Amino acid sequence: MLMSLRRLLAMLLATGLALGSVTAHAATDWPTRNITIIVSYSAGGATDILARKVAEGLTTLLGKTVIVENRPGAGGTLGTTLAANAKRDGYTLFLGQVSSHGIAPNLYTTLKYDPVKSFAPIIYLESIPNILVVNKDVPVNSVDELIKYAKANPDKLNFASSGIGASTHLSGEMFKSQAGIQMTHIPFPGSAQAVTSVISGQTQLMFDNMPSAYQYVLSGHLKALAVTTPKRVPQAPNIPTLAEAATVAKMPDFEATAWFGLFAPADTPKDIIERINVAANELLKKPEVIKFMHDGGAVPAGGTPQDLAKHVASELAKWKDVIEKAGVSKQ
Repeated sequence: MLMSLRRLLAMLLATGLALGSVTAHAATDWPTRNITIIVSYSAGGATDILARKVAEGLTTLLGKTVIVENRPGAGGTLGTTLAANAKRDGYTLFLGQVSSHGIAPNLYTTLKYDPVKSFAPIIYLESIPNILVVNKDVPVNSVDELIKYAKANPDKLNFASSGIGASTHLSGEMFKSQAGIQMTHIPFPGSAQAVTSVISGQTQLMFDNMPSAYQYVLSGHLKALAVTTPKRVPQAPNIPTLAEAATVAKMPDFEATAWFGLFAPADTPKDIIERINVAANELLKKPEVIKFMHDGGAVPAGGTPQDLAKHVASELAKWKDVIEKAGVSKQ
């Protein structure tokens, strides 16, 4: 009987060691098949275009094909929820952005994911500045002049956006709050319609993603007053930041960007997260990727998973405050 027990224990120990070896070997061998990046918007948009560039680069660096799967719907929350509930094996990733991990959690009351608990951050990829533009006939040429004009004419300024709850809307609300001025928000179905309204004079100003609006600044149809990043952007070094430009109303911490980060479902093995992070950081240093981002009006980021986690926490707190102060109705 004693020998039988000893043999049984030996067999169990050997089996456990073998299983442990297989598990470790599997983690070391990752990836062994294709990897999917879920995008919560339709093909052709900014999120999709970036995802495909990242997928192309990671395919080379990881040695397995990385594909993009578009899952639009429910204001971007459908794809986000699908990604949050995917297997935690490193084969499903998610291209998150300011909406999924900053605005939506503060705007929707019935989300089926948690921006922090449901995801493992991998890397902060890039940010796209918003740019404050005004109609060319509005008699202001600086942020200070705009604030003074708004205070002297509280009923004359309408600001456009690409929709209620969009970053273009909430950037305007944050500016109103920090500048202490009144403006009326006019939402449009998209950025193109909103910019057209400012050009025509139907509205007087807006905060738009830089790639959409800057072409009209260069053509003389709009005036650019500031960018919404902590530093000036390489694509337009002569345009000041809001922190620089606003002196009659201090805005030292004003930052509102369309940013993008790569995530995995929560509890994805840390060694896989680390491997993707290393590869993505390498990708972001490639000259052709830097040029691709700059050409799209973006600023490359990078860093550790912890850097992205801190950014998400900061964005959640900021947009919560903006939404509450602006009285935007939760949906």
